[in-house]
Amino acid sequence: MKNSKLLSYALIQSLGVVIYVSLVALFLSNGEKIFGGGPEGLRVPIVMLLLFVLSALITGSLVLARPIHFYLNGLKKEAFTLLVLNILILFLMTLIIFTALVLV
Repeated sequence: MKNSKLLSYALIQSLGVVIYVSLVALFLSNGEKIFGGGPEGLRVPIVMLLLFVLSALITGSLVLARPIHFYLNGLKKEAFTLLVLNILILFLMTLIIFTALVLV
């Protein structure tokens, strides 16, 4: 498999993670507007933990599903390359976003 194809997979998957994280952040920052402020009790911790578990599942699927699929189909080198590309691209996107937020 060509490295350009692996790079495009990694870019799409990493962009999916960034979009998902942005949507969750938007949801969390507007939670009080959406649900109203009320007695918190156990509701907030339960919802936050469920959201954390769901987020781990979704982002894990976005980053790991294709490399695992490649690995199980005998494309071990491509699986490792894709995983490393995903990590590097997510790291770079994190740096870019963090820098943009600090400078604003």
